[in-house]
Amino acid sequence: MTNSVFRLTWNSIRFKLVAGLLLITLPTVALLIYNNDYAIRVVHNQVAESSHSLISMYMAQIDNNLNDVDKYLTNLVVNDKDLQEMEYHSSEQDRTLAKVRLDHKLNGDIATFQSVDSMFVYSIPGQDYFEVFQDFEGVQERGEVRSYIRDLLRELQSTGEFKIRKWYVKQIGQSYYLFRVLQTSEAYVGAWVNINKLSISLDLLKLGENGVSLFADENGKPLTYAHAVRENGIDLTRGVQQYYLSGKPNPFLVVGEKSAKGNFSLIALIPDKYILENLPYIRKISFVIPIAAIILVPACLFLLRKMVLRPLNRIMTAMRRIGEGNLNTRIDPYPTSDEFRIVNETFNKMIKHVQELRIHVYEEQLSKQKAELQHLQLQINPHFFMNSLNIIYNLALVKNYGLIQEMALSLVQYFRYMFRSNLTFVPLKDELQHVRNYNRIQELRFPGKLVFEVSAPDFLLDTRIPPLIVQTFVENSIKHAAIVSSSIQGSVRIDLDDSGPDPRLLIEIRDTGKGFAKDILEQISAGEKIEDEQGDHIGIWNVKRRLGLLYGDEAHISFSNVEPSGALVEILLPLNPESEKGE
Repeated sequence: MTNSVFRLTWNSIRFKLVAGLLLITLPTVALLIYNNDYAIRVVHNQVAESSHSLISMYMAQIDNNLNDVDKYLTNLVVNDKDLQEMEYHSSEQDRTLAKVRLDHKLNGDIATFQSVDSMFVYSIPGQDYFEVFQDFEGVQERGEVRSYIRDLLRELQSTGEFKIRKWYVKQIGQSYYLFRVLQTSEAYVGAWVNINKLSISLDLLKLGENGVSLFADENGKPLTYAHAVRENGIDLTRGVQQYYLSGKPNPFLVVGEKSAKGNFSLIALIPDKYILENLPYIRKISFVIPIAAIILVPACLFLLRKMVLRPLNRIMTAMRRIGEGNLNTRIDPYPTSDEFRIVNETFNKMIKHVQELRIHVYEEQLSKQKAELQHLQLQINPHFFMNSLNIIYNLALVKNYGLIQEMALSLVQYFRYMFRSNLTFVPLKDELQHVRNYNRIQELRFPGKLVFEVSAPDFLLDTRIPPLIVQTFVENSIKHAAIVSSSIQGSVRIDLDDSGPDPRLLIEIRDTGKGFAKDILEQISAGEKIEDEQGDHIGIWNVKRRLGLLYGDEAHISFSNVEPSGALVEILLPLNPESEKGE
């Protein structure tokens, strides 16, 4: 079934038409979009390379300035005699003079390093700390930085060697700073700069109206212009090895260069709108192509659906319903092309002829089925008639005329019911009364040897069932379970079974005989006619056949043996069979 549906789907006209339209339209639109995208990528590459070259130049300039400071601090540590004299145990006067000379030297030299805000020196033996600044502004800022440096120096003295070998970023308050610290055995020297000061010269970058250049740390955290990154939703964590677009709702081209002297990067954020403002034609195409595709493809699909697919779907729906057995299905007239109108009219005429032909065939099948059912019911009459003659013969031998009269009356009632057995259904109470009458005949035949109980709730007595269904199995129990030397007990129990989705009538016939043989049960399950040393079990096959004709798959009958001995027959019948409604 799955393979059939798959072939139908991929081989249908609907699929081929839609696929053909998409195969023509989508590659064309994709080619135009690709050309547009290619042109935009070329522009992005050119702008990114140009901006990267400029940023690399600025980054190199910043690194050179920081490198000059590194060289100065290194030379101070290695060659400055005043610092060495402060480190070693000189006299107090010599140390004071060395401290004055070193302070004078730093105040004079810092003017040559415009890239730093301050330099500091700390001598461990005398715990001498002094610092020089580039200007006299920012007193509060100096105090915050000085507090951080003193905390750092105390930590270094307690922990040992300072492991950071380059400029590093540190946040103090709301500002970010670059620090460089060199260590000797008896002293620390260093420098720091507010990172905002490094970005002053970056104004030469052409970034557009909303573009910015900023510094970020090694984790992509912005050190300057953080509000611009946050407001535009720009992601800086992807690194600066390659350029990329980021930002919502307006994207920015992100181009950057990592510093060789510290754990920070210089990044330029260029608005994509500014990059493409000199390409108005490409920008228009980038908007027109998706809009045209959005309008054109649905419009074509709508026309295709209205002119071809919807008429085809009506025909397919009608054929599917007919395949499910609903021959009353017709395709209603509606405005469509001449070709589909002719197909619809021809389809309706053809289904009408098929329906008429099916009705004729169905009526013939019903007549045949009714004849077969009557034949099956008539098979029972001679079967019991032979047993009845045998009972009367036995009673005549013993000259028991009273029992012969009672037997004759019971036989009259029995055969009167049998003459009604050509009916398809009878009330349950009539069938049970017939069973009681039959049991009385058998009790007269086996006095004191047979006990059969019949029980049924009153609300089920008017339920209609096929005639002779219960009596057949009661007769079968007496015939195959009767042993002259022992008594037989049996029962017929009627109840309502509500274990399934619809309530059903439960008929249970039970006896205390020897039960069914194993091979007999296998033949019953296989639906075969049963024959053993006692002759044909025609009654069982007869009942199963009649139930199949009357109920189809809705009736269920089961055969089994019970402990310690005996046979059990269970019959489940619908309360309102469809065949009874038809009758």
